[in-house]
Amino acid sequence: MSRYTSATDADRREMLDAIGVETIEDLFADIPAGVRLDRPLDIAAGLSEQDVYARMRRLASRNVSTEDEISFLGAGMYDHYVPALVDNLLSRSEFLTPYTPYQPEISQGSLQVMFEYQTAISEVTGLPVSNASVYEGPSAVAAAGYLARLHNKRGRFLVSRGLHPHALETLRTNAHGFGATVEELPLSDGVTDPDALAAAMGDDVAAVFLAQPNFLGAVEDLEALAPLARSTGALLIVAADPLTLGVLKPPGDFDVDICVGEGQTLGNRLDFGGPSFGFFAVQEHLVRKLPGRLVGETTDVDGRRGFVLTLQTREQHIRREKATSNICTAQALNALAGVIYLSWLGRHGITELAELMLQRTAYARAELAALEGVELLHEQPVVREFAVTLDASVDRVIERCAAEGVNPGYALGRDFDEHPDGLLVAITEQRSRADIDRLVSVLGAAVTAERTGVMA
Repeated sequence: MSRYTSATDADRREMLDAIGVETIEDLFADIPAGVRLDRPLDIAAGLSEQDVYARMRRLASRNVSTEDEISFLGAGMYDHYVPALVDNLLSRSEFLTPYTPYQPEISQGSLQVMFEYQTAISEVTGLPVSNASVYEGPSAVAAAGYLARLHNKRGRFLVSRGLHPHALETLRTNAHGFGATVEELPLSDGVTDPDALAAAMGDDVAAVFLAQPNFLGAVEDLEALAPLARSTGALLIVAADPLTLGVLKPPGDFDVDICVGEGQTLGNRLDFGGPSFGFFAVQEHLVRKLPGRLVGETTDVDGRRGFVLTLQTREQHIRREKATSNICTAQALNALAGVIYLSWLGRHGITELAELMLQRTAYARAELAALEGVELLHEQPVVREFAVTLDASVDRVIERCAAEGVNPGYALGRDFDEHPDGLLVAITEQRSRADIDRLVSVLGAAVTAERTGVMA
């Protein structure tokens, strides 16, 4: 008998008698013998707790984290410093509730967190209304597409090639389900081609999707693109990097209809790619189609400030045909980390952080571009991330750099066939000038070694 199985032989005998069969095998009599396993599972014997701990330590040591190497890897997930107060406040009892966040009986502490979170996202994006969060960035993009489909009943999505590849694939998958098509808009010198956008617009376009900055790190000219995107009544949807909005004009300044994005950079660690949260903000005319839930402020019968779930567009709460979302829960804990982080930064701090990334990115970009065998992939303005082209195998260069304790960035060829030798380099406040100088030295040596055929 397994040490983890609480039922005794006597318990099993009693259950079999109640069912009316002699043996456990009799329970599976209707399953053909050819598909039944007639032997024990081929798994190792159990270990003691101490042995399990030692084995898990050995397995964990095979992973390399940003604490073990100098990492310039970004592409949507970034190594930002998370202050100790985030974990400290996350564990406070006011934010604990036995209910999932869509229940009307949710605690006032959790409701207030959502309300403050919505306010912070609204201020960052420049749009008047934010929901209480969604799962993560790519599913936020897909949810925005569904909202657009419901809003104007049109079936074409025009998507910039600069949208994050994961978001694009998620949108494609969801669009197939709700009857929409996805067409890519090409990039020209790293940014969305305005002529291609103008040519593709039509009365059947439901929404135009842009990224700010885009996946190649380039800052898009929303002032020029926004009028084109809305010229036929389509919604303009922008997937934004929230920390770059410390120096870039917020999407709301360009009358963007929907702003979504990945919230990992706001007080959430990398954690092997998740969990994180997605944010979702809209103009007021789209409030009733907002996915998820919206928390509002009110007063109770005694005049005290309180919070309520004001709007839920989930099919379990309203008539199914009017539902715009089947999101069962928000990423409430991760979103709480986000609002704590934004409160810690404050209005001036988010700008100072973005300016720091801007300066260090400019320095890294100039230093790498000066290397022989390295060229800028585009000349567009960047904030925290930039792309270069190597005159060498990117995968081999990354291997050589990794051997020196440096992760130089993301191989663009994984998602962009047109850039097989492209490398996407990300800068955060965690990367000092000394770290950047180390990258330049190691990457330069790796490119030279590959070009000259020097063995690793």
